[in-house]
Amino acid sequence: MNLKKGIALALTAAALLAFTGCGSNGTTSNGEYKVGVVQLVEHPALDAANKGFVDALKEKGLAEKITFDQQNRFVSDRKNLILAIATPAAQSMANATHDIPILGTAITDYEAAKLVKSNQKPGGNVSGTSDMNPVEQQVDLILQVMPNAKTIGTIYSSSEVNSQIQVEKMKAYAATKGIKVEEVTVSNVNDIQQAAQNLVSQRVDAVYVPTDNVVASAMSNLVAITDPAKIPVFGGEDNHVKGGAVMSLSVDYYKLGYQTGLMAAKILTGEAKVEDMPIEMQKEFKLVVGKDKLEKLGITLPEDLMNKATMI
Repeated sequence: MNLKKGIALALTAAALLAFTGCGSNGTTSNGEYKVGVVQLVEHPALDAANKGFVDALKEKGLAEKITFDQQNRFVSDRKNLILAIATPAAQSMANATHDIPILGTAITDYEAAKLVKSNQKPGGNVSGTSDMNPVEQQVDLILQVMPNAKTIGTIYSSSEVNSQIQVEKMKAYAATKGIKVEEVTVSNVNDIQQAAQNLVSQRVDAVYVPTDNVVASAMSNLVAITDPAKIPVFGGEDNHVKGGAVMSLSVDYYKLGYQTGLMAAKILTGEAKVEDMPIEMQKEFKLVVGKDKLEKLGITLPEDLMNKATMI
């Protein structure tokens, strides 16, 4: 089965109507399923979630019965389920159909994004997994590595509600620690370098990046400005570290996608209904550290962090 990853979202009104022009959500006449996959942008975190989703269905013995539509187009055939990767993708699909079960992943807060009635009792045709990273612990990590830090900068896309939620949470917690937060927003990747220069000019001690799709797709643009200023970037997930951040208490997007795939298996086999499935969270996070970046920025990790860090 030839699966295409990293499919950009191209959701015109006509395409959405074509995609969702379906009737029953049962299996096709030959006992097979049709699953549509909508991925917002191409970057490693979302690609990993996509792969994890498919692998979970393979393990459940369903993949050979499923036709995955991962094309950058939408067809009018009947879908049994839709996977929406990232908040804007899920919002677009939820607006297009109230009939087909939709599972989301790489979404921070479904209730705040108006995708469900509540995270515990979704009530409609949307459920899935949340990629909320441990924001308070990220702040604690920064202060453990940089105990003299007084100001933390943050950069995120103004159009991503998931990023806004994380930053508001971070600001509230930082205030309890007496830490000032300087925030800048971007509209697209072309804004990142200028936004980074603004943070440098405000003399921030470190930068925190939430699990933001725009920034994640261009981490190199950010660290091209912060590295020469010796300002470390702390990310919300390990692909930020692979892209140039110094460390993260990381969400595992492959495991998150896999978790979503297990939910999909229950829906497809009739074991559960999407409206009854609470939003599932990732409970364990790992400390991922960029070894070369530590050396480049002249940072020495405390021994307790060094002992539990995964170096990449």
